[in-house]
Order: sequence, then C-alpha cells, then structure tokens
Amino acid sequence: MIDPVIPNTASSAAPPPVFLPYQQKWVADDSQLKVIEKSRRTGLTWAEAADDVLIAAAEKAAGGMNVYYIGYNQDMAIEFIEAVGMWAKAFNKIATEVEEGLWLEDSEDKHIKTYTIKFPESGHRVVALSSRPANLRGKQGVVVIDEAAFHEKLDELLKAAMALLIWGGKVRVISTHDGEDNPFNELIQEIRSAKRKGSVQRVEFKEAVDQGLYQRVCLRLGKEWTAKEQESWMQGVYSFYGQAADEELDVIPSQGSGVYLSRAVIERCMRPDIPVLRWECSNDFALLPDHIRQAEALDWCKEQLLPQLIKLDPKRAHFLGEDFGRTGDLTVLFPLTQLADLRYRVPFCVELRNVPFREQELILFYILDRLPRFSGAKLDGRGNGQYLAERAVQKYGSLVEAVMLSESWYREEMPRFKQFFDDGILDLPQDADHVDDYRAVKMIKGVAKVPDTDRTKGSDGGKRHGDAAIGLAMAVSATRMDVYTYDYEAVRTKDKNGDDLPRDIRCTAGFGRISGAW
Repeated sequence: MIDPVIPNTASSAAPPPVFLPYQQKWVADDSQLKVIEKSRRTGLTWAEAADDVLIAAAEKAAGGMNVYYIGYNQDMAIEFIEAVGMWAKAFNKIATEVEEGLWLEDSEDKHIKTYTIKFPESGHRVVALSSRPANLRGKQGVVVIDEAAFHEKLDELLKAAMALLIWGGKVRVISTHDGEDNPFNELIQEIRSAKRKGSVQRVEFKEAVDQGLYQRVCLRLGKEWTAKEQESWMQGVYSFYGQAADEELDVIPSQGSGVYLSRAVIERCMRPDIPVLRWECSNDFALLPDHIRQAEALDWCKEQLLPQLIKLDPKRAHFLGEDFGRTGDLTVLFPLTQLADLRYRVPFCVELRNVPFREQELILFYILDRLPRFSGAKLDGRGNGQYLAERAVQKYGSLVEAVMLSESWYREEMPRFKQFFDDGILDLPQDADHVDDYRAVKMIKGVAKVPDTDRTKGSDGGKRHGDAAIGLAMAVSATRMDVYTYDYEAVRTKDKNGDDLPRDIRCTAGFGRISGAW
C-alpha cells in the first residue's frame, strides 16, 4: 500500500494532487462494471479505497451503498480496511472502529474472517473479506475484486458478483495478469470485443512512473527526486522481476505466442460464392501517361467491380476497410454489408498488387461512391498509405478515418475482430490465401497482430503479409464508427383541385453535404 501524502498547505508551493493521473482516471470512471489490468505496486487499491469511503458514507439518495471488498488472502483484507479507515479520517467522515467477525451467510464460509467499518450517518458499511464467500447473491452494493486473476474460482465469483448489477450495484475488478487463459484476461477480452458491457483501463509500470509514481515515492521517503535516480530505480525494479517483468510490470499475460484464429473457425465463415477481384500491374504500367493508366483502371472497374456493386442491397448499411500496399505488400479492400439479422457479409474483396497511387485512388473512390448507405470506412494511414487515406478523408469527410496502426489499436480492436469469427457472424471469401493471412495473426506479448517479419507466398507467387487480415479488421472496426446520416421528405404543393404541382428544390448553403454523409 502507498501511504498517503499530506501536503503542507503552509508552503508557498502548490501541493501535488493526492492521486496520480491514472488513479484519477480509475476513480472517475463510474461504469457499473469496470476492470483495470495493471502493474504491481501502482496504488490502485489505495485509490479504490478512497472512492469506496465516499460511496459508503453517502446517503442512499446520493448513490451511497455498501461496499464488499474481496481479496484472495487475509493480508489484503487488512491492508484495504486500514486504507478505508485512513481515508474516512482524511475526509472527516464519521466511522466506527474496525470490527472483526466471521462470514455467517453460508456454513461453508464460517471460517472466513471479515473486517467491517460502519458509517452511522449513512447506514452503510465497508466489509473486507480475507477470501471470497461462496455466494454474493442477496447482497447489494459495490463489489471490489482485488488481484482477481489469483482467485481460485474467479469465474464463479464473477458470475455471482454480476447479479448485483441488476439492481444498480457496481463491480470493480482490479488485477495484474496471471496467464493468457485466466478468467481475468478472458473478461477483459469479452469487454473489448463488446461481448460484455463494461469498461477496461490499463496502466503499465513505466506509464505509472512517467505520471509521477517515483516522485511520489521520493515524497514519501523524504528524498530529492532526480531523473537519473528515477531511471536507476526503475531499472532496479525490472531487474528484480527478471523474466516475469513482462507480466508483472508491462501488463502482458504470459503464454501469449500462439495462433490467434484456428483454421476451423476461419473456414466456418467462408462462402464459395464471394469473389476476390485481383489486379496486378507491371512495373512499366506506372510509366504510362496519366490518361492511359486512368482509362485502364476505369475499364477494370467497369468490368470487375460494377457487376458486383449493382447487386448490393440499397436498404443495407455498408462499410469498408483497407490495408495499403504499393510494391511489396498488397492493397486489400474489404466492403462489408450489414445484413438484416445484424450479421456481416463481404460482397466481394479487391486485391491490388503493384498498382500506382492514382489508380488505387480511382478504384477506391469508384467503390465508395457506389456503396449503398455508405456508413464508414477505415483506411491504413501509415507510410505510403497516408496519401490515399488523406485523399479519402478530404472527399468523404468524417465517413472515413485514417488509422495509424499501433499496438494500442491492435489491443483494442482485435478482440472484437476475433469475436466476429467466434460468433460466426461473418461471411467471407473462400480463398486459400486469405486463410493464410488470417492465420498469420499471432499473439505477441499479449497483443494480437501480424509479426513484422512474417511473410508468406500467395497463390500468384507474390509476397503477402497478413494483408487480408488487416483489411478485414479495419472493416470490422469501421462498423463501430459514429456516423450520422441525414434524410428528408419532400414537401409538395397542390393546385386548387388537390393535384401535385411540380416544384423545384434547390440546395442552399445549409442544406448540402454534411460531413460527407448527404
């Protein structure tokens, strides 16, 4: 536990905030279910105790309720209840002394010691348990599950805790990782994939240090802070944890190096009637005059794309994802149709190899201009892809987002990408090259992505780098874009007999394209 820092208000210097930024963010999140994957010794439990005092001390009308803290051993319960007592004193809240007792709700749990602080003015209490009770049902309030990954039956505990949400309770889950297959990590992936409602936060050790953790340590110990001492201290902590530092400090669940999608799951989503339209250009093609290149690209669009585009259902929303390549890798375009049953179908896929920038732009715009109810696209904005993404944003406004692919993007978006496969709500082209691309996604230090150095050879003999996987992941991500569409109903004028009269409708400055969505 981090001891509180009581600022000297008599000093001319402004006192530091009690909470560091990541602690402030955690307390400020009022989600019914919130989870944080964290490094060791970052003071999250200490910050949670402060929030719990304010909740338990508040009247019911102000959102007050009981708080049940569940650690996996007695020392954690004692440490937490001591922090609650300290915060009650700091907030000047009337509270009883710590009361020790036994959990009496279930005969199997009578050996479980409890520590309780009551708040007489509100009638609520904070109860800390030395280990989990077998059953939380029938209780109401806030449940805090600390170091959740290390509870023996976390899945059962979570199931019982979630029942509190029905009647307005709240669940807070705090933990470092203990393996990729742990129910704690599975809970995080479910929330990130939108399979379960809730919020997820994350704080690594280096991030905590950057936000002032070591400065707070120095303040507590009465030491003078220097950047050199901070770097030495941080290296010492990493040296202490050794090979376990990835999981304990960098928030990377262990045993995370396997294939992300199984072949069986991939092939279950594939359909033989969905075409992959490929166009490869020679090196000499880029040297032809502009009008010749553009004419050939337009002819290809009319021959290959137009027959597919005119088949699209005008009543259904359409999205698009793209992974860019110029000479080495492919450009892959994935239109995506939202079906009436909320499944998603790829009507066709486009692969471009060695196609010049201008012609890629023509092909992309040819598709986007003809997608019915075009509702959003995400394009690869890295490197050379930045040109095409920028041009699309300029033309279509907020309907298009240029994505700078990063580890944080993969961490947030790939769980939902995987969930689409697991739930079987995707219809994809039945293509061997695409199977290899999807199988190229690996878990690397707890994040699903295509390894930078991995290359495969496609059926055409060209190199591939998981291009279809990234293009499809972009399309899936586009389905979550906040895009607003606008429609109107014409107002008709009538003659004296009640018949409609012709009426010109003119666009004015305020009645035209709105963020590209008109």
